[in-house]
Amino acid sequence: MKTEAPAAPAREGADPSPTVSKVVRLPKLRRSSAGAVGVAGKIVGNVVPPVLLVLAVGLLWQILCSDPASLFPSPTTIWTESKELIVDPFFDRGGVDKGLFWHVSNSLSRVAVGFSAAALAGVLLGVWVGASKWAQRAFDPTFQVLRTVPPLAWLPISLALFREAQPSALFVIFITAIWPVIINTAVGIRNLPQDYLNVGRVLRLSPPEMFFRIMAPAATPYIFTGLRIGIGMSWLAIVASEMLLGGVGIGFFIWDQYNASRISDIIVALIWVGLIGYALDRFVALLGHFASRGSAQS
Repeated sequence: MKTEAPAAPAREGADPSPTVSKVVRLPKLRRSSAGAVGVAGKIVGNVVPPVLLVLAVGLLWQILCSDPASLFPSPTTIWTESKELIVDPFFDRGGVDKGLFWHVSNSLSRVAVGFSAAALAGVLLGVWVGASKWAQRAFDPTFQVLRTVPPLAWLPISLALFREAQPSALFVIFITAIWPVIINTAVGIRNLPQDYLNVGRVLRLSPPEMFFRIMAPAATPYIFTGLRIGIGMSWLAIVASEMLLGGVGIGFFIWDQYNASRISDIIVALIWVGLIGYALDRFVALLGHFASRGSAQS
């Protein structure tokens, strides 16, 4: 019968498992480097295409409008004519002679008030319409008709009611933004699984408890879809209404520059309008992401 030779004793001070330490560390380094490469690739994939598109559009724009007789300014002409407006959006010379930051801030303050009221009222009405078949039959056709009315069509009504520019603008924002919130919330409530409602009845939850513990978490994606549409329509409504109401605001600024035949300033203001609208949409979407994740965890 064969006997195996005893293993050689480890030398004093030597690492008993050098191979194991190398095998453990190497995959960690590889995984971390692979993760960093993946994140960098994702960032590049999201950033580079829109940047290239903007550069291509800007180059084409410059080529098409470089003729001095062109009726539309080129990017270099816009920079020359509106450099102060672009570089210093914070200047304030009194009255309506202000930088774009102050006009946008004034418009955003109106949107914040009007949209907040529309969001609160829209969610409550949407829950009622979605939970009650009678309310759905009674109000849903009316909501579908009113939501198609353009924002500016409400302006004469608001001026007749309030006689002042500020409350009239808030009313236009409110009446424009509330319909998508109501409709999407109602759809979310109607699509709730019946088992969820039965659990609430078994637990004998009060109406507020039923809403906050069962209805709102389950309908959160629908609610925030309506809020995203509503915030976009609020921004559209305030820009349009400020053109006619006057005062400090991005809509009034655009109309005032049109009357002064400063097309370059109008283009700069439109870029601000687009960027602010995109930021508002991303902000509400981020809130919806956290709200949905919180409800899922609970």
